[in-house]
Amino acid sequence: MVKFSAANVKIQALKLVVAITIFLAAKRKVYSFDLLSGFSCPFAEECLSKVHIVDGKRKLKDGPKTKFRCFSSSQEATYTNVYKLRKANFEALKGLSAAQMFTVISSVLPKNLGVCRIHVAGDFFSQAYFDAWLAIAIACPDRLFYAYTKSLTYWLKRRNDIPANFVLTASYGGRLDAKIESEGLRSVKVVFSEQEASDLGLEIDHDDSHAADPSKVNKDFALLIHGIQPKGSDASEAIKTLKKEGVKFSYSRDQKVVNV
Repeated sequence: MVKFSAANVKIQALKLVVAITIFLAAKRKVYSFDLLSGFSCPFAEECLSKVHIVDGKRKLKDGPKTKFRCFSSSQEATYTNVYKLRKANFEALKGLSAAQMFTVISSVLPKNLGVCRIHVAGDFFSQAYFDAWLAIAIACPDRLFYAYTKSLTYWLKRRNDIPANFVLTASYGGRLDAKIESEGLRSVKVVFSEQEASDLGLEIDHDDSHAADPSKVNKDFALLIHGIQPKGSDASEAIKTLKKEGVKFSYSRDQKVVNV
């Protein structure tokens, strides 16, 4: 059985976004659905990190082109239950057809779900998996689903079928970055400072209000670097500078599993 997770502190803030409150009427809540980081991210490159089991212990390994470590992989290295949940979700879905995945996921969709971030951890790992979520969004027009993704091929193949309540953001740092500009996809970039975002003319999304807002589907934005970064890396130095300057860039890593 796959499981959803209660929203972390960051995405709980979506309750304050006017364009999103309609989906949270009648005491509906914000949830996420997560997979094992890296292993479920076929097009990741600059953020690629995976947790491997070495001598019975979880060990975090960065990819050959990693520039900034995926924060969710750090969670999996630190928190046993988080790792187990995401691994179990991924293992339960691999190899299934789109119809089968639709049934598996929709059968445990929380009745009080109003907004779902698809993947605090993970990405669309196949066309069938993307299609399953697309079908769920179409079947639930009064609920909001949103996701950051580097799996642009799957998105583009269904581009003309995306409903208004399925909000997608192309995430820079993957093997398909060239498609973002050529196909005119709404995008997000990870930046190492507020000044970098300003130089790029991008607003920083601190609480997913840009990513989830259906009215901003044509507006690019930035995310500040966060999470535990490789020692001595540019990303690690950026984190030190943000802390020194008192810039808010992180949020709670706690994650509660919802049994339904």
